Amino acid sequence: MSASKLSLTQRLTVYERLMRLDKPIGILLLLWPTLWAVWASAGGTPSLLVVWIFTLGTVLMRSAGCIVNDWADRDFDGHVERTRARPLVTGEVSSREALLLAAALSLAAFCLILPLHKLVWVLSVPALLLAGSYPFTKRFLAIPQAYLGIAFGFGIPMAFAAQQFAVPPVAWLMLLANIFWCIAYDTEYAMVDREDDVKIGIQTAAITFGQRDVAAVMGCYAIALALLAWVGHLLARGPYYYAGLVVAAGIAGYHYTLIRNRDRERCFRAFLHNNWFGAAVFFGLLADYALHSGVPLLAPLHGFGF
Repeated sequence: MSASKLSLTQRLTVYERLMRLDKPIGILLLLWPTLWAVWASAGGTPSLLVVWIFTLGTVLMRSAGCIVNDWADRDFDGHVERTRARPLVTGEVSSREALLLAAALSLAAFCLILPLHKLVWVLSVPALLLAGSYPFTKRFLAIPQAYLGIAFGFGIPMAFAAQQFAVPPVAWLMLLANIFWCIAYDTEYAMVDREDDVKIGIQTAAITFGQRDVAAVMGCYAIALALLAWVGHLLARGPYYYAGLVVAAGIAGYHYTLIRNRDRERCFRAFLHNNWFGAAVFFGLLADYALHSGVPLLAPLHGFGF
């Protein structure tokens, strides 16, 4: 159906699909590392306002990023089985309309951070550039998933900037851990589309790693977990945090059983299951602050001007 003939209800449904709000896994994969940083940078007691800003900002920027991704890939998605029904491919939304929506979402996300420290404003510029340029890296980078990991994890330094007014080394270490985690889960995702991506000439880690893809995924999980353990050491975290990492390691081990035969459906299941990897790290951190350090989980609102 032409975009101009859609009713308001139909148009909103199309926008929901365009922003992938019907597939929240991407939001969760951005949200978990952001929440790691929100709690770590606040010593386990973040402002409710900061939690709200970064949570809603994650939803808005992920939605904008999906639109830009689909716009950049609009000439390719029709040739890939999993993406051929996307709104820009089917003509349910025009390119101009999609870009205007992405711009509106980005502007809304920027307005959200206005109450925060000016360093967050500064960091929002590279964050926007990373999100907007990632789709084009699939044309020339051998492992665009590494670039995606930076884009997906840039909420980490922004969270530290919001609450510590600086970005300490531990924030960049946490971002590096997120990059390796992202390479792991997005390679699982790319293994689903490998045959189609080869045909249309898009670069992915699954193609670059070739027959070593499974080993590469597991190696990236191992590096991510090692870096997160180092983060825990620098933050002086206790046993509950490391228990969360052990659970995350078990989840990564389960993913090996899903991807080892490279079955497309099972690889996609492994990708979706990464929500629990991120959640395990977060709830381990949360439990450690609450049970090991004995701090309240949220700061009182009156301490932040509300």
